[in-house]
Parts: sequence; structure tokens; C-alpha cells
Amino acid sequence: MTSQMTRRGFLGGAVLLGGAALVGCAPQQSAAQPGTLQKGAVPEGTPRRGGRLRLGVIDGNRAGTLDAHKPLTMGSIIRGFAVYSKLWEWNAEMNWSPALAEETEANADATAWTVRLKQGLEFHNGKTITADDVIFSARRLTDPSLGSPWAALLFALDREKIDKLDERTVRFHFKDGQGFVPFPDTFTNFGAIVPADYDPAKPVGAGPYRLKEFTPGQRSLFTRFENYFKDGQPYADELEIIDFQDEASRIAALQSGQISLANGIGADQVKLLQGDPKINVIVSETNNWQSFDLNLSKEPFKDERVREAFRLLVDRQELVDRALSGYGRVANDLYSPQDPTFDKSIPQRAHDLERAKALLKEAGQENLEVELVSAEGGDAAALVFATQAKKAGITVTVKKVDAATFNGPQRLDWTISTGGLLTESFLSSALHLDAPVSAANKTHFSDPRFAELFEQALTQPDVAKRAELVHEMQRIQHAKGGLIIWGFNNALDAASSGVGGVAPEHTQFATWRFEKLWVKETA
Repeated sequence: MTSQMTRRGFLGGAVLLGGAALVGCAPQQSAAQPGTLQKGAVPEGTPRRGGRLRLGVIDGNRAGTLDAHKPLTMGSIIRGFAVYSKLWEWNAEMNWSPALAEETEANADATAWTVRLKQGLEFHNGKTITADDVIFSARRLTDPSLGSPWAALLFALDREKIDKLDERTVRFHFKDGQGFVPFPDTFTNFGAIVPADYDPAKPVGAGPYRLKEFTPGQRSLFTRFENYFKDGQPYADELEIIDFQDEASRIAALQSGQISLANGIGADQVKLLQGDPKINVIVSETNNWQSFDLNLSKEPFKDERVREAFRLLVDRQELVDRALSGYGRVANDLYSPQDPTFDKSIPQRAHDLERAKALLKEAGQENLEVELVSAEGGDAAALVFATQAKKAGITVTVKKVDAATFNGPQRLDWTISTGGLLTESFLSSALHLDAPVSAANKTHFSDPRFAELFEQALTQPDVAKRAELVHEMQRIQHAKGGLIIWGFNNALDAASSGVGGVAPEHTQFATWRFEKLWVKETA
């Protein structure tokens, strides 16, 4: 290998110690108290073993499964954090860190990635994890016959050209010999490593807990995996995940002690829980973003003046204050601010109603009327935006649709719709959104120079050189793109004061880190 890139090079200077990244301090506290526990920290102490953790999730889908590579609901994804482990995992800063992988290296142009497993890894059934299992898992995730919606994330992987170098080492290649810098990012989300004889009806993984019982739409029960690859973890004897149909019943269960954890609670529940001495609310400042997505293939957004007018008429702070109840921060129409290549020199776009009106007049679009399609959960922002647009002479009619419709094939046809995504690296996010190869490009953004730069960035492991490419790409997005990214939302979780190990992150995973959580009282 001529010029190898290690994880340190990819992340642009993360300090390595013993193969793991040293994560920075929690984010600074703001008016909405991100990066803190709303009622003080969960008391520190030595983790104790024993007891049962109980997490309540909003799901109730009776068709739910535990398939490692085809989770179709949020509940299924969360259960996967208990059962499965991956080559890499998201750390508290939302960058990838080694998990089952001991070493990760890319060659000079990222056309080949070599991954070496840690020694002595085991599955729940006692079988040693080998290179054969890694190869099987990658091929299963990308198998067209499985039909996983997440296979598209690894569109570039050449599934027929994965080399076994030895029992612990695998080399991945990509189609047509192309480079693929975001490989760890795209494989981390749903790339669980499972045994080569994997049966999703009787799931076996290498996660902190092994499955004991599963009733879709109701509950699942897991027991501690004693040979988990993280020494001494997990702490609890059992983990129970209970499905709820609605937020009200879940919050009631938390307050009554039926459950000890609740992920992703609504901002409207925070005030209620603040008055309960038995509950802590965890506020994590994430880079998960909220947007209004303009379809650039349709009028009136073919006109760059109209796009700019819409960006300028948005009062971002008001949206954060009202749609997010203050639990978030203003964004600047660009995603992945945590990426080391992010261009922080681009000025924040200001609210300028008069300039917006002038641009609309110049484009002949005064008294414009548009329909804004919103999914459940995004309608608050849509209604605030409609009020803001009215001040510029634009009539916005909000159309609320269910999740199935919002995520169906019609999503590519709407003139303007709400949007948002869990943040990842810049290149990985672009693959989801507006890159030339994106299958979910709601904005239909297409720019020849952007496409050229993107292809170059995919093959450039050097962070400094890649940053030059990304900076130019982001300036194109900022000026011409179809994403009005108005804010980053905080993740809000709740935990009983009897649970230890919960800490704010720059992710939405604070209550999903099952291996780190413990029950303070086992009696």
C-alpha cells in the first residue's frame, strides 16, 4: 500500500489512543441548555451490575422484525443497537470509531479499504467472528434479493470483489475501480456483522445483549452477553424494550416507573418532566437538521432569484424558537458542520424580508402561491414558515400527509416539502441528498461543477486536499442549492434518576448506548 489513510487522517486530527478516539468535551450550554441534563447531571458513581433496564419506544408496529440489515421502523433500529455490533460505531461526536475493527486503512485514492478484526471476538452463539462473517454481512446487506432500503448507501461497493486476506482481515473494493472515501460512514449505519449462517428469524449478533423474547409491536427482552467485546460491559442483567403507540402513555409509564428510559421525547414534554424529581431530561446538541426542500426541476424554483428570496424570507431564529421550542440552533443551508472539511467561513445568511420581496418582484413572482407538503412532526415548522412567507406576499398552503405517503415515490414530485436528516459526514450526507448519484434527491439539484468536485472528493483521502474541494462544493450549494436548512435540532431524552451512565452527546444515541447504562438500584 503506497499511501495509507488511517482513521486519524480521515477525521482530520482526532487523537488516537489504544485504537479508539478520545472524544472532546460536551458542548457548551446555551439558552436551551444543550449538552446538559436539564435538572443536573445523573450522579456519578461506579457502574454496578445487575437489574433490568427498560426503554420505552414509540413504535407498536406488529410487522417489526429484528433483521440486522433490513430494519424498517425506529423501534427495529434501536433494538439493533442491543443485538448487533459493527466494524465501526458512531462516537459521541458523530464520527466513526473502531468497534469490531482493530485497524482500518484506505489506499492512496480510497479505491481499496483494508479492515482487520480484533482478536478473540465472539457471536452470541459462541462462534468466533472471522473474515468470512464480515464478507457475508456486506454481501447480505447489498443483496438485491433482500431488498434492504439501506443497500443504496453502499451503492459503490463491489460485492463480488471482497478479498479475504486472512482469518481476521478483509479488503473491500468498489465498482469500476472508483474511490470511496465515505465507506466507513455508509457501512456503519446498518452494517451489522452477523454469522455466515445468519437466520433473521433467530437473530444472532455480537451486541451487548442477546435476544430472549420478542413480540412485535409489544416488547422485546434481552439478556447480558458475557463475552461482549468491550471488557466489563454491559452492566445490566437484562434490557427490556417496550413499544408504545403514543407519547402520552409512554411518559405516564416513565413517571410511574414502568420504564426507566424514553428516547426522542417531544419538546412539549420537557416542562412536565422538569417538575418530576425522579426524572432527568438529557439535552444533546446534535447536527441533525431541519429543512424546506425546493424542487429545482419545477417552477418557480427553476429561477435562482426565487430560491434566494425564499432563503432570505425565512426567519431562522423564530423557527428554532417556535417549531423547536428553543431546543436547537440556527443553520446556514449547509449540512454536516461537524465534518473536518466543513467551510466555516461562509457567512450566515440573514433574514432580509425587503431583499426577498425585491427578488420576487424582479422574477415576476409577486403574490406567489405554493403548496408545502409536510410529514407528521414537521407541520409546526411548516405553519411558522407559512406565516413568515405571507409577509413577503407569498401564500403557502400546508398539506400534511402521513409518513407512508411522505416517504413514498411522490416525494420526488412535490414543489416544496419539509425535510431533515440525521447528520453524517459531508460526503455520506451528500449521497443521501443532492450528490449526482443520490437516489433520494428531492430537490433535483444538478450542477456540473458540483458533480465534478464530488467525484474528485470521493477519491481524496487527504483531509486538507478534500477540504478544498468541499469548500467549493458548499459555496455552490449555498448559492444555488435547493435545501433551505434552517435549523439543527437538539435530541431530547428522558431517564429515571435510577439509571446511571446516561450522558449528553452530539448524537441522538444517548439512551441507545445500552452497554454503558446501568441500574443504580437492583432491589
